[in-house]
Amino acid sequence: MTQDTHIPTRTVNSAYLVDDALIETLVHTFYDRIRAHPALGPVFDKAISNWEPHLSTMVNFWSSIMNTSGRYKGQPMPKHMALTGVTPAHFTIWLGLFRDTAAELCPPEIATRFAEKSELIAKSLQLGMFGLPGLKQSAE
Repeated sequence: MTQDTHIPTRTVNSAYLVDDALIETLVHTFYDRIRAHPALGPVFDKAISNWEPHLSTMVNFWSSIMNTSGRYKGQPMPKHMALTGVTPAHFTIWLGLFRDTAAELCPPEIATRFAEKSELIAKSLQLGMFGLPGLKQSAE
């Protein structure tokens, strides 16, 4: 007697998918603004010498986040942990620019989804980089 094994799969409602061209436009526009920003530009320019591979990686990252495409295979935490000169204030600026860019380029419901995802990502990175606010390390 054989038993059929059912492996559940996740289906994605196509109404929630974000067009690849929109993701690419958002990423390129956003990072153009980052590079021109007086506080963020120097931080990113110090960390990224070749922008094309980074932009391609970010397009894949956002495709994976928004469309569960699986195109991004990296590990962002170690790369962010290695950065120097980054403060929580940089994340606040980054989030504001990202939200503004998404609101300008995307339909409202998609802009909202991008903003929600970006806030979760920023919180995770900040937790990894700076720990919990107000938590003092014991010297013992």
